[in-house]
Amino acid sequence: MVAERPKIVIIGAGMAGITAAHKLYTASGGKDAFDLCIVEGGQRIGGRINTREFGGDRIEMGATWIHGICGSPVYEIAQKIKSLESEKPWECMGDLFEEKRSVTETRAEGGFVVNPDIVDPISSLFDRLMSVAQCKAEKGDLGGIQVSSIGEFLKLGLQQYWDSKSDKSENIEEVKVCGNWSRKMLEEAIFAVCENTQRTYTGAGDLFNLDYAAESEYRMFSGDEITIPRGYITIVEYLASVLPPGMIQLGRKVVKIEWLGSENDDLSGNISSKPVKLHFSDGSIMQADHVIVTVSLGILKAGVSEESGAGLFSPPLPFVKKEAILRLGYGVVNKLFLQLSPSESQEDCNLCKMPFLKMVFHRPDSEFRHKKIPWWMRKTSSIYPIYNNSSVLISWFAGKEALELESLNDEAVIDGVSTTISSFISNPNQFHEECNGNMEFKDSEFEFREVLKSKWGTDPLFLGSYSYVAVGSSGDDFDTLAQPLPRAENRGSTTGSPPLQVLFAGEATHRTHYSTTHGAYFSGVREASRLLQHYQLVKHITDIQ
Repeated sequence: MVAERPKIVIIGAGMAGITAAHKLYTASGGKDAFDLCIVEGGQRIGGRINTREFGGDRIEMGATWIHGICGSPVYEIAQKIKSLESEKPWECMGDLFEEKRSVTETRAEGGFVVNPDIVDPISSLFDRLMSVAQCKAEKGDLGGIQVSSIGEFLKLGLQQYWDSKSDKSENIEEVKVCGNWSRKMLEEAIFAVCENTQRTYTGAGDLFNLDYAAESEYRMFSGDEITIPRGYITIVEYLASVLPPGMIQLGRKVVKIEWLGSENDDLSGNISSKPVKLHFSDGSIMQADHVIVTVSLGILKAGVSEESGAGLFSPPLPFVKKEAILRLGYGVVNKLFLQLSPSESQEDCNLCKMPFLKMVFHRPDSEFRHKKIPWWMRKTSSIYPIYNNSSVLISWFAGKEALELESLNDEAVIDGVSTTISSFISNPNQFHEECNGNMEFKDSEFEFREVLKSKWGTDPLFLGSYSYVAVGSSGDDFDTLAQPLPRAENRGSTTGSPPLQVLFAGEATHRTHYSTTHGAYFSGVREASRLLQHYQLVKHITDIQ
């Protein structure tokens, strides 16, 4: 009688899940050793990678960048399959973030062009402070002050900058440099632009929730940060291409994972039963020897929350793992795309007049703020064409502003963006006015024909975008989340449950590369290697960076 092959079920067809399946299936002996399948709650593969078409251009609704090309497995795959070559226009083509330096317009609310002599020192200050926090530069003296968050550290750094200014004769709080803007107000607002950009990088809606000590653990690959011309989805499609038809099951949402904890090792009298039972939203059930859970941290948080009722896991996860899940930060970041439409008085060539616009807002409580600019726009740092001369604009949102964006209809979005642009650009053909007084306010000449936005926060399959280390958490929590169940001390005992029933992968399980697609990739390789080692198909778990 032929022995039954171990059943391995991977939950989630994103980068981590597809990578784990690819590793298991292509390993020497793996194809015949396992009964392998992937169950995906949605109707597509890719997870938080979602390449789309908009306005004739290729865009990314989710993951966008290869964060450093030296050592990145994503870059290696992209090179191998020639995804870095494309005749079709794509988001951030042509080294946008290099070219933009010559076309960037930093404007203050009211329509004032801000002189680079004011912008550059504050931007450089912010970059230096983040380098210190990330241990890329020597730690400075905080004057004995202990800080717990990046927000606190940045606030302290800006104050120390003001205190250390050599020219004490100028009262930066009173001297007006642009209409109703004093220099201090302007510097503070420019610093806020940098902070808001950082919010989208980290996923932390509030930088006062982003842990200061853990920032130094985050790792990036060296080399250029680039986009993928043929689309990020081509990486996942390549990894999935080796899997046989039917191995990936779409529209299969898992609502409960039953496993056998050390204190719950009753196999219901049937020694041949598999230890893990998956319950699906359609009422069906699947049994497995091992399950690799690659769902987002947002789904895990909802699954272990007291408010979620029965919860995702039965029995509930061990206390230490549950607490790690609840402590870690998980944010919402959304992208907004708008397609420009020329008015009757404009020619198509005038669409390229829109610069890479950085927006310097008054504080929300300022008496000088433009009352019609909606609150959800006020922490948006920029709006710009996705590449030079494109008719498609992009803007990024984080935190509560990102969630608000999801709730708005297209008309409300267009109205809010148009009102905002009008306050910054009184005449879209005059981008080089000096900051020498109030400019006449009138409606923007820009018109939009279509809107597309991501909705990661309310998507029931993700409930957010990516993880970060929140204040009160640490890198140890990523490691705790990555540990398989049952716990190591319970495996192999005479009364303990079968080993490696539930394994965990995904960007939120990687201590140094969390929040990235390559972190998800590494985690998928790690858990596949763990199972291959368990069945002695490899000697050691692959050394994951």
